[in-house]
Amino acid sequence: MKKVELLSPAGNMECLKAAIEAGCDAVYLGGKLFGARSFAGNFSNEELIEAIKYAHLYGVKVYLTINTIVYEREVERFLDYIRFVHKNNVDAVIVQDIGMLDLITKKFPNLEVHASTQMHVHNKEGIMFAKEMNVKRVVIARETTISEIKKIKREVDVEIEAFVHGALCVSYSGQCLMSALIGNRSGNRGTCAQVCRKKYDLYSLDNKKLNEDKYLLSTKDLCTVKDVGSLIEAGVDSLKIEGRMKRAEYVYLVTKTYRKAIDNYYESASTKISNDDILELKKMFNRDFTKGFIFNENNDLIVSQKRPNHQGVLIGTVIYSDGKKIKLKLDNELNVGDGLRIIDSLNKKDVGLVVNKMSVANKVVKTAHKGCLVQIPYQEKVTVNSKVVLTTDYNQIKNINNLLSNPKRKVLISARVVAKKNQCLKLIISDGKNEVTKTCLGAVLKAISAPVTKQVIEKQIAKLGNTVYRLEEIKIDLDEGVFINIKNLNELRRMAILALNEKRLYKIPYVEKSYQARVPSFKKVKEKSVLLSTKKEYDSLKDAYDVIYTTNQALATLDKVILKLPRVVKTYPHYDKRFLIGEVGGLFNRTDFDTDFSFNVVNSYAVAFLHERKARRVTLSYELTLSQIKDIIDAYHKRYNANPNLEVIIRGYPEAMISKFDLNKMYNVKESYLKDEYGNKFRVVSNDDFMTIYNYQQLSKEKPEKYYDAGVNGVRTNL
Repeated sequence: MKKVELLSPAGNMECLKAAIEAGCDAVYLGGKLFGARSFAGNFSNEELIEAIKYAHLYGVKVYLTINTIVYEREVERFLDYIRFVHKNNVDAVIVQDIGMLDLITKKFPNLEVHASTQMHVHNKEGIMFAKEMNVKRVVIARETTISEIKKIKREVDVEIEAFVHGALCVSYSGQCLMSALIGNRSGNRGTCAQVCRKKYDLYSLDNKKLNEDKYLLSTKDLCTVKDVGSLIEAGVDSLKIEGRMKRAEYVYLVTKTYRKAIDNYYESASTKISNDDILELKKMFNRDFTKGFIFNENNDLIVSQKRPNHQGVLIGTVIYSDGKKIKLKLDNELNVGDGLRIIDSLNKKDVGLVVNKMSVANKVVKTAHKGCLVQIPYQEKVTVNSKVVLTTDYNQIKNINNLLSNPKRKVLISARVVAKKNQCLKLIISDGKNEVTKTCLGAVLKAISAPVTKQVIEKQIAKLGNTVYRLEEIKIDLDEGVFINIKNLNELRRMAILALNEKRLYKIPYVEKSYQARVPSFKKVKEKSVLLSTKKEYDSLKDAYDVIYTTNQALATLDKVILKLPRVVKTYPHYDKRFLIGEVGGLFNRTDFDTDFSFNVVNSYAVAFLHERKARRVTLSYELTLSQIKDIIDAYHKRYNANPNLEVIIRGYPEAMISKFDLNKMYNVKESYLKDEYGNKFRVVSNDDFMTIYNYQQLSKEKPEKYYDAGVNGVRTNL
């Protein structure tokens, strides 16, 4: 039975080493280019080379995130980057941009490609599409349930990677435009401003305020460590920990805990994860924990609306405060160096402090235990009965750093020494997969005085110093009464280790082919389309528009009407006519369709790919300027000698995000609006499968003629 992979985040080299020491099987990381975590430390090209070699020596795979959308003028730089990482033996690249997916799979057949979660693969058809595209692995949407994953794995032979721990995007698959629309910081470009973590109020359509807490969209952190067994039994191939912006101590602790759970499950069918293990995870970082949609958590258990940051763990209560000192009654142990947060609800503020000094019964102590009354100097008055939480456990961090400063992870090897009189000394070492043999020049001689012993030979072979290896087993075939020069034995060991290193630093054969695409050429037209939902709207607008899109299936048979399918589709229905699709599952086995803005098309390769797949019309991303649209069309003309059939949405309120979490359901209303701290109002609409939040501001695009002049065939209004 193939063992599940444990995949850890690495925001920098320190975190990569921490993940490896804690027992991960693979790491995912970003370089300085095209990664969806621009604010992580990330790796320079030189650091990437070092990281790949370091990981491979330990038998750990390296997956590179190149999961942003890629603009037209960036494509050549993107290709150069792919060439660089491929030649330096990265194990796989993680991709969101559908045009770059097509380009990579056509040009670099030996480079393994994983579909990023932002590709929004969440159904069987999406998995089938990925397989058809030679994608080795799909990072499945976090909203996909365990039963859905199990069914997909039974029916399609593609690796599934699932997030098991860490921060959650409230937006489905992380496909969020909210940050880009509000602050011009695109999550699809790695610069998300985390607007979901900000304060909002929720109002009904009759302007009644519905909420008390403010952080309405701030999700809890995912924690499934006790349920690792269910994920393994469902057929998940890789368990992924989120956290490329977390520090090394976090990466180590979370990886170590999941390593324990996985190994225990394979040994005894139980993870043996205790409440103390969960407490340690919470002390390191938590926004409260949830099992997430993957384990069918209720809607209201996904979010933590009181605060968007580290919750800490409860450690005590304020019983006295006078502006010079505070006294706490402890519910748990407290140590000098710990970080605390006093939640002063009366004054509606949080007070943070580090415990530099404390006393119990007027005696200065370094540790105070549960039940103690502890006094801490603090030059500010806080409200009595305020709760106090531990946000940094000094000893926890100290202990982890001590472990990281003295790494223990080793690759176990076996050795065989053959020392026969009048024959060359031979050393064979193996790591269980690779085997090397080295011999010394000159024959083994008869000893004149002190013959060599097996103990001496074993001692010298076991001297592996600061290598990644530890000798687990040795067999020695030794003739009696022979002499071996210790210097020769050491040199033999050194040469064998270097040779084994070379085998472990495997090469992925670099092959680059030419890119080709066969695309149709479309007539140049100037068409207007509209997205509407009612028969009344249709009757009044049918003569004013060339194409009519609708989500109302009852209108689908009317003249000019094309049915728009939702962005979340559990099972694709059968349609005999053209329709508008919004996610990659719709590309599988379809021949008559248009594609919507949610494909995030921002380059000519994506346009060509979709037309090659029989898309009649391609809607471009909201994130493009008129100048960037011209770049796409000019490049398309030049490369393919053909005209694309493109549409741009120029009027309406853009979908800022869709979410499986539903505010309307939580507050028992059919429709509502969010109001941010600036008074902007975001319409919130729900259906059976997801909630849609629309931007507060209507699009203010260029006039249609400017798009027609640039080569766009259609402009759309969304009602």
